[in-house]
Amino acid sequence: MDIIRRPNRRQILKTTMALAATGALPARAPAHEPPSHAAALPHIDASLHAAVAAQQVPGVVAIAATESGILYEGAFGSRRLSGGPGHDAAMTSDTVFRIASMVKLITSVAAMRLVEQGKLSLDGPLPEVDPVLADPQVLEGFDPKGAPLLRPPKRPIALHHLLTHTSGFTYRLWDAEAIKYGIAVEKVPAPERFKLPRTPLMFDPGERWQYGTSIDWVGRIVEQVSEEPLEAHFKKYIFEPLGMEDTTFEITPAQHMREASGHRRQPDGSLKAEPMEPAPKPAAAPRHHSGGGGIYSTAPDYLTLIRMLMHGGAFDGARILRPETVALMGQNQIGPVQAGILKTTRPQVSNDVDFFPGISLKWGFGHMINMQPLPEARSAGSMTWAGIYNTYYWIDPKKRVAAVFMTQVLPFADERALRVYRQFERGVYAAVKTG
Repeated sequence: MDIIRRPNRRQILKTTMALAATGALPARAPAHEPPSHAAALPHIDASLHAAVAAQQVPGVVAIAATESGILYEGAFGSRRLSGGPGHDAAMTSDTVFRIASMVKLITSVAAMRLVEQGKLSLDGPLPEVDPVLADPQVLEGFDPKGAPLLRPPKRPIALHHLLTHTSGFTYRLWDAEAIKYGIAVEKVPAPERFKLPRTPLMFDPGERWQYGTSIDWVGRIVEQVSEEPLEAHFKKYIFEPLGMEDTTFEITPAQHMREASGHRRQPDGSLKAEPMEPAPKPAAAPRHHSGGGGIYSTAPDYLTLIRMLMHGGAFDGARILRPETVALMGQNQIGPVQAGILKTTRPQVSNDVDFFPGISLKWGFGHMINMQPLPEARSAGSMTWAGIYNTYYWIDPKKRVAAVFMTQVLPFADERALRVYRQFERGVYAAVKTG
């Protein structure tokens, strides 16, 4: 257990006065529990305040916990740089973010629960959800006229492949060959076009890693096996037991009032707010939701999820997964295959992605894993992933640290946002080291 050194009253007063004088005091809202420190960590506060002032990010919520509780929580800047009608511009810790692909971890947790119950197999046949899964085709290349060349895969797709992004399914955002396939299909005469798969495999299952739609398929599988819509299943077995009240596919009008706006990095490095999403209206019919994206959450909510994993599948009296299942999720599940590097096809949406240059990266069931330690930061074997609007998390099982960093900026892997994220991470470990 980490022992955190608490400042005395004199130190608290001195720190508070210094921060107030520089304008570095963050806007804060009550978290799920009070921070273990009796005052802010000034080095992290100052770093995040400076980042917002320099428009490296429009606003940010950052929160971290150790074994003994909340270590740090701070909210800085604006939900929307230009303000907005009906929206409080100040960032607070209960701000609602679009966390996009960070739902993939939630979907993976749901699938692993079903594996525990014997309703799904990691390596056995998949449920009959769609012909795309049951009878996939691998793209081998293109003939001299540009028509796609397809063949059956060497082996069936298993849940193991889907959970580790080794299935062969990819996103066009990071796969030029997938874009080429889409263009080629459009040129095929209509009668023949409909015989071609809408989503081919770009390689044989298990032979490569490529980030893509695999977890979207896992969401479909969870729905079929559980006989419940994804939103209902998540709420019943994950969100409600953990008290994650702000994590949802369908935000309420009240949550919409707390939502942060998206921002886009401009050529000169500045940030421009994008149009706000319209206020939610009651749906005429139940909406279909994806296991791979489209969800909303807050930093404290998502921290609760990853603290559950850091604590072996249980948190605050609720057990979600068995310890051995959580251990499997955090282990290398792709063998010698390397993961984590992506080449963009749309720079306005995502930069090239290589979060840890020179570090061997693997994938477990739900996370990317760094196989070597990072200087003054996370340990080897730490787990992480992100959402396209530059929301991030990590879990360090060795040093017992879990943290969430949320902003709303495009493109993904924005250099300035990543710089702030790394500064936050180093600040957290400096506090753990000296605590």
